[in-house]
Formats: sequence, structure tokens, C-alpha cells
Amino acid sequence: MEFSVNHPLLFILVGIIIVAVLGQSVLFLVRALRRSKELGMDGNVIKKTVTSAILFTIAPAIAILVGVIALSKSLGIALPWLRLSVIGSLSYETVAAGSALGALGLDTATTVSDASDFVTVAFVMTFGIIVGLILVPLLTKKIQGGLIKMESKDKRWSEIFNNSMFLGMIAAFLGYVFCDVSNLFHGDTSCLVPPLVMVTSAVIMMICGVISKKYKVRWITDYALPLSLIVGMAMAIPYTNWLG
Repeated sequence: MEFSVNHPLLFILVGIIIVAVLGQSVLFLVRALRRSKELGMDGNVIKKTVTSAILFTIAPAIAILVGVIALSKSLGIALPWLRLSVIGSLSYETVAAGSALGALGLDTATTVSDASDFVTVAFVMTFGIIVGLILVPLLTKKIQGGLIKMESKDKRWSEIFNNSMFLGMIAAFLGYVFCDVSNLFHGDTSCLVPPLVMVTSAVIMMICGVISKKYKVRWITDYALPLSLIVGMAMAIPYTNWLG
């Protein structure tokens, strides 16, 4: 049987998992509604909460859809749909997939035609994220307790420590963006495309922040991420045509 990244069997397997996840969501929604009625919560408050949750879910869903589209050329629809619908992270999955494809001599513009290559990319995208499932229940309580204890002793140092951890995470992704910039000294200007896309996305994010703060348009903060992603990806096209 010839391998295809969009083979119907892959959609069937992924569909089963997605249905299970949706079933869990419906189960918890029903139980939450029942519990709210047991507590005597006002019906209008419940309705408003559900409506707000639905609306604010659209924003991250757009970002996820952008990620699925970005990876669909090389990996088809089924695998990105699965990874970005269950435990996957948009920033992690795209970097993991890109690194795995690069190691195989492929890129996101090349459709994977070999089953072993597809399995390799799927393994890279999946294995790293599993670590969180193991470490969170084992270490989160201890880490959280340590952070609370640190904050009680020295709030300023606690804030510095938390910000440092966040910046460390950001630095890992910045390395991925700037890793090929040295190619500029060899006449390859295409290495500037990722930094320009990042700067473009950052500018859009700042504009959304200014609009939210200055004009009190609070809802735009929920759509800042997908807007930044979409505009950044769209501008990658003219940047690539310009720089090669």
C-alpha cells in the first residue's frame, strides 16, 4: 500500500482520538452545568459565562488553525490536527516538526512521501511533549510550594526568578529564529526572513496592546496572538520574494 500523509486510515485513527477528547469536554461541561444549578447560580450568569467562554475560545482556535495549515503541506492534515488538538503547543509543534524535517533533509514546503520519515517526525513532535505529562503531577506541587515560599521571604527576588524562567523559555525560541543569521556573511540574505517575520509579529502585538490600553478595546488582547501569527506568516511571502 502506497503511503500518503492524508491517507483515510490516518483520519480515522485521529478522528477516534478527537472524538474522545470532545467527549471529555462535553462530560465536564454537563457536570459543570449540573453543579452550577445545585449551587443555585443565576441562569443568566451561567449563560453569559458559557457564551464568553465560546467567544474567547475562537481566538486561540484561529492560531491553532494557522499552525495546522502551516504544517499541512509537509505532514498532511491528520497529524498536525491531532498534535494541535490534544496536548500540543503551537510554538513547540512547529519548531519540533521543522527541526525533524530539517534533519531528514526536508522542509515544510516538501510533502513527506516516506512512511519512516513521517513516523520520525511524529515521534519528535510527540515524545518531547510527553515529558510534561510525567513531570507535572510529580513535581508541580513541590515547585509551586517552593515559589510560594520564596515569594513570602522576598517578593522582589521571586518576581526576578519567575521572569528569568520566562525569558529563558523565550530565548530558546529566539535561538531558532536567529540560528542561520551568520549565513548573511556568505551572501545568503534569506536568513533574514525569520527575524523579519518575528519583528513584524512583535509590532502587531504591540499595536494591539496600545489599542487595548489607550482606547480601552479589551477584546483585542484575546485576538492579538492569532493576528500576529497571521500577519507574520503573510508577510513571510513578500520577505522571501525580496530576500530570496
